[in-house]
Amino acid sequence: MSGPAEERLIHDWAAAGGSAARPAAPPMLDDETLRDGLQSPSVKDPPVEAKLEILHLMNGLGIETADVGLPGAGPRQREAVERLCREIGDHKLRVRANCAGRTVVADIQPMADLVQKTGVPIEACIFIGSSPIRQYAEEWDIGHILRHTEEAVRFAVGEGLEVMYVTEDTVRSHPDDLRQLFSAAVRAGAKRVCLTDTVGAAVPQGVRNLVTWVRKLLRELGAEGVGVDWHGHRDRGLDVANTLAAIEAGVTRVHGTALGVGERVGNTAIEQLLVNFKLLGWRDDDLTTLPDYCAAVSRAVGVPIPANWPIVGRDAFRTATGVHAAAVIKAQKKGADWLADRIYSGVPASWVGRAQEIEIGHMSGGSNVLHYLRTRGLPTDQAVVDAVMALAKRSERLLTEQEVVETVQAAARRTGS
Repeated sequence: MSGPAEERLIHDWAAAGGSAARPAAPPMLDDETLRDGLQSPSVKDPPVEAKLEILHLMNGLGIETADVGLPGAGPRQREAVERLCREIGDHKLRVRANCAGRTVVADIQPMADLVQKTGVPIEACIFIGSSPIRQYAEEWDIGHILRHTEEAVRFAVGEGLEVMYVTEDTVRSHPDDLRQLFSAAVRAGAKRVCLTDTVGAAVPQGVRNLVTWVRKLLRELGAEGVGVDWHGHRDRGLDVANTLAAIEAGVTRVHGTALGVGERVGNTAIEQLLVNFKLLGWRDDDLTTLPDYCAAVSRAVGVPIPANWPIVGRDAFRTATGVHAAAVIKAQKKGADWLADRIYSGVPASWVGRAQEIEIGHMSGGSNVLHYLRTRGLPTDQAVVDAVMALAKRSERLLTEQEVVETVQAAARRTGS
């Protein structure tokens, strides 16, 4: 983490006027990749072997809970959930299982049955729409939603399941309705409530207002021990910012998916949360397998990782710009790895098992070329450097290693070196 030199060389404006509220305990993570992530219209539902690999990678990253599916959705889903739960039990994984379901017995009973079959506890995450717009479209009234809430939570608790009660579209729901619904769920035995930004409509200040209001309500109910979750989507691109705001306001567990895959344009990217939590000092996980985790999900669901995707994209720690490359090289020459990893990067590449990469392109300078040649054991005499630079300036893209090697060989033949 940070040391005296870093504090002296990097000024933190976030702390200049008083830092944001630090969570009382490290925020927990619930990984929705194998449930909400598979609701993306562009993914494929992977075979259970791929899901097992992903589950182990989640466990290695220290993720506390994982939504392993909707067993009430049919035999294929139920079989996959059973395999995943057995894997948790057989390998004594730290990650704990939960399952999503509607507030109906038909969705909850399969969860209870699987607990009996596998001996592995399952948290029941049961949801129902709560916003006025949803009520209008469904022709529901608050009495209908309340009845489903009370009956479903009581049934799940009676079956020995821990319950997280989820109000869909919480961020657009009226406080009078939320007061009735959360009160009923807590009275019926829910251990957690989940606030959702189902359509990605929230902004950070709205998230803070909502979380603060819910925590006040729980205190009034004498239910301070009930946990509060946040589940956000990314339709406005505010998913990570909203999640950080929710934690600062007092939620204790937040949800995300690998690469942000999920309904419509997706959920909060869990790899971005993990890195931000470490940068903020909220968690200190070993993230060196994070690229492996994202790559496994990419393969399994058939969604390629964009080159410019934060942290795990090909270009995340890669530059061909002369000024940037020169600064990285100078930092490396000072012999301080942390300096080279931060001079032109807000995320240390070494944290995620990667390194700063310097390439050659039309915006490169001589330092790029010299560094590139030296790190590959290629000649660095001036004629070679000039030849590679000339090719780079004519190119409309980065040079490939093959192009550089061929240029170096041609220059060597011309000079007889």
